[in-house]
Amino acid sequence: MALPIITPASTPYEHLSKDAPLGKKLAASLSTRIGRAAVIVVCLLWTVPTFGLLVSSFRPENDIKTTGWWTFFTHPSVTLQNYRDVLSSSGGNADNFGKYFLNTVRITLPATFIPIVIAALAAYALAWMSFKGRDWVFVGVVALMVVPIQMAMVPLLRLLNLGGHLTISGHTFTIFPNFDINSSVVSVWIAHTCFALPLAIFLLKNFIQALPKDLIEAARIDGASHLTVFLKVVLPLAVPALASLAIFQFLWVWNDFLVGKVFGPSDLKPMTWKLNDLVGSKGQDWQRLTAGAFISMVVPLGVFFSLQRYFVRGLTAGAVKG
Repeated sequence: MALPIITPASTPYEHLSKDAPLGKKLAASLSTRIGRAAVIVVCLLWTVPTFGLLVSSFRPENDIKTTGWWTFFTHPSVTLQNYRDVLSSSGGNADNFGKYFLNTVRITLPATFIPIVIAALAAYALAWMSFKGRDWVFVGVVALMVVPIQMAMVPLLRLLNLGGHLTISGHTFTIFPNFDINSSVVSVWIAHTCFALPLAIFLLKNFIQALPKDLIEAARIDGASHLTVFLKVVLPLAVPALASLAIFQFLWVWNDFLVGKVFGPSDLKPMTWKLNDLVGSKGQDWQRLTAGAFISMVVPLGVFFSLQRYFVRGLTAGAVKG
């Protein structure tokens, strides 16, 4: 019996003509061993600043201010004083960093969960429910994506502080009542939700719309309501997209400075606001900044690595159609 002839797998270049665009050739080269090695080297180089920050956070103040972090390997000296100063009220640090860390947690978790829930419901409605003006609503959502946050801050802040009123022919109509939430964390949640919804709805709508139509129609024929289809069919299939969106939203809110400072009450400033204050009035205490910055990075890194498999699936979902 003749043995089958096994030919080596074709390389990405074999499918490209000599006249192929340069960008396409470069993209194909990333699938080769040399391309993958280059990507690994670049990733390692990007981790060097983070590693240097970690090393510096454990170095004494005098060493940080006089020598580079790489000298640690020739003259090792380790201390936890930087972390003690950051996590306590010593060294002229009026409020400990832990308070602002908890403030950020209190802001981030609801500000991540609320817009994702609303966006998922809106995306399902725009994808699988027929109603008048649906396409115009989606066009409006896309249009809101290009509105700068800085331009929308003042109107939104005024709306939360004073409410929304419209005066016609001497008669005043209340469009948005004043709930007196400008001095609570709720105003920060609302601001983050408003700024996150356009992109979240756009991404989830495209993902949910790409789900098998036969699956949705079969559930509807069996008598399932839209809510049942959303909860039992769409949500389990949309987990990768929801997880990817959760990572983006969590990282954005966690690292946010402007929205938390503008909309947050004075006793609920985020951790990023405190990081700006750690270096001192003249930038003389930046040894604390190394410890504070690394503390602020621990949670985002943990969230990313714990949801990494969903993140990759969410980015590649729908890219290949059978």
